[in-house]
Amino acid sequence: MRPSLLLLFSAAIHLGCGSAPFSGTGERAATSAASAPVAKGSGVSAGTLTAGIWDDSLNFDRFTAFRDAQSSPLVDFTAAEQQAAAGASRTATTALDIAVVIDTTGSMSDEIKWLKAEVAALSADVATTHPGAQQRWALVHYRDDGDQYVVRHDDFTANLSDYRSSLSPLAAGGGGDFPEAPERALAQAAQLSWSSAPSTAKLVFWIADAPPHDDDVAPFSAAVRALRDRGVHVYPVASSGIDERTEYAMRASAQLTMGRYLFLTDDSGVGAAHKEPSIPCYVVTKLNHAVERVIASELAGTRVEVDPAKVIRTAGNPEQGRCALGNGAVAHLF
Repeated sequence: MRPSLLLLFSAAIHLGCGSAPFSGTGERAATSAASAPVAKGSGVSAGTLTAGIWDDSLNFDRFTAFRDAQSSPLVDFTAAEQQAAAGASRTATTALDIAVVIDTTGSMSDEIKWLKAEVAALSADVATTHPGAQQRWALVHYRDDGDQYVVRHDDFTANLSDYRSSLSPLAAGGGGDFPEAPERALAQAAQLSWSSAPSTAKLVFWIADAPPHDDDVAPFSAAVRALRDRGVHVYPVASSGIDERTEYAMRASAQLTMGRYLFLTDDSGVGAAHKEPSIPCYVVTKLNHAVERVIASELAGTRVEVDPAKVIRTAGNPEQGRCALGNGAVAHLF
């Protein structure tokens, strides 16, 4: 995978990443600096990447149709588990435990500088926007078997300077084939020193562009269940290069844990092409605004509306938080 997702949560979360293209052998080649699109302007800064958000529990009928269309899903969650998650209630919180789980394989290299900037800025933004909310941050980064390392981590700290320092050495490398080892990274995330206080919102931002290996369906599913059982909400951030199976694995992980699905878009001009999500409508904002809305919604215990002034574009003609579909059905925006 690519080594670019770290930047995302350091600067102010404006993802706009891209992943490497597929080669004829089924592997992804690293995107070269010469061929990868980049944002206009000199230098790398937070507030560049762009993203949308989708909530599958708000649109559970559409989610089940997407699930039922998967011929070989990468998760083994049951329909009963998913139904229970769709009906779960939310409550307001006053503190934050946030873990960033980042794929740092070679295919992430086209976006890592921007992602690191975004991630570093985000912690500062949260402190400014929610000064009364205690926040702790943790970092898990991973590659795959045969690479320099598979999983490394830094446990929670309330010292934002220390957290940002842990981001700076992250770089992309290794990988080679499409799948990586997110199941081990998410399992490590479940073992972090999460707060047991019900007043603390617990979030994982899983930034990646590739799925687990086909042989790892059971451990991947177990890792997501372990996070759910600790009250952790998983927010995948889909980068460039994902396929439909990866999208479903990410969306199913978010839905089971009461998280939401975030996806980078091409609007920033950073990275390779991003997959159009299999959803009927959405709004695009800067990534940092998307993540800030997610965090504000976790603290409030209810959906925080998007600021119309921050909408870059819309897809599917949404209106007043909904979009009318051709068959008379309605989809609900986050």
